[in-house]
Amino acid sequence: MSRELSEMYQRLAAAADACDLGVPDVLRRRADRRARLRAAGGTLAVALVVGGVAIGTQVVATPPPGTTPSPADTPTIPAPSATAASPSAPPTTPGRPPGTTPASPRVTSASPPETPVSIPDRAFFALASANQTTISPRFLNGDVLPGLCDARYPSESAIVQRRARSLVYKLAETPAKNPADGSVGEDGTYRNTITIYRAGRADDAIDELRRAVRDCPEQETPAGDASVVSRQRLLGSDGYGDESVLFETRKPNLDVNGDPTGGDEVRLVRVIRVGDVVTVLWEIGWETGSSPRTQVDADSRRAVAAIEAWLG
Repeated sequence: MSRELSEMYQRLAAAADACDLGVPDVLRRRADRRARLRAAGGTLAVALVVGGVAIGTQVVATPPPGTTPSPADTPTIPAPSATAASPSAPPTTPGRPPGTTPASPRVTSASPPETPVSIPDRAFFALASANQTTISPRFLNGDVLPGLCDARYPSESAIVQRRARSLVYKLAETPAKNPADGSVGEDGTYRNTITIYRAGRADDAIDELRRAVRDCPEQETPAGDASVVSRQRLLGSDGYGDESVLFETRKPNLDVNGDPTGGDEVRLVRVIRVGDVVTVLWEIGWETGSSPRTQVDADSRRAVAAIEAWLG
């Protein structure tokens, strides 16, 4: 060993002898003290954090004096989930694609009128005073429409009630009946029928009648001991009730012996629907002559007005 190295070891030993390293018990006490200080410092830090959160929550949740907190004002902490929902996604209804809103319930201003079940006398129209005769109306049974090539109407199975009456009228210019001079004072007769159908079936009756007239342009009708050919056709009929059909039956004029006299006898039939109610004005005449269109139109309007007043 060189002399320089030997001198260095001697100086190191002298320095070590001068330092007080302490006994093992002293060293252990110092280590325990350092460990307790570190634990106390960590507890203090946690207490500060918890205290700050509690103070912040109290500031948010405490309502102003004189008010009562509502459930909506109390903050809630959502439970943690495995997957966080996108903050921009709107809530959705089950079974409805995202981005759509449920349809609002339909609001109606009034309930539809109920189908009536009986027909009062007031449902039938009254003649204008200028058209009244001395013959009172009378209720009857019988045919509602003229025969149309054996047509059948399936809507008949949906009838709730039907009533018919006979109504004799005169034209305004015809003098009233006067026994002194033998004037009659009658110009025509209506077979006026009102029928209630089950809900939604009255329009079927109108369609079936329209089809029956189209399918029967001509037919033989009895005329005494013989027969004549009558012709049927649809005419325009707007502005009566919800919908209406007007048709004519036309056949040669015959005398009492069944011989043609020249010209045609025309009978008019108007069928009008008002809701689930159908009324028929079948003008069958009085002795001779044809159905006057202007009179049938005027009485059709009166028939609609009476039904609308009845139905309310």
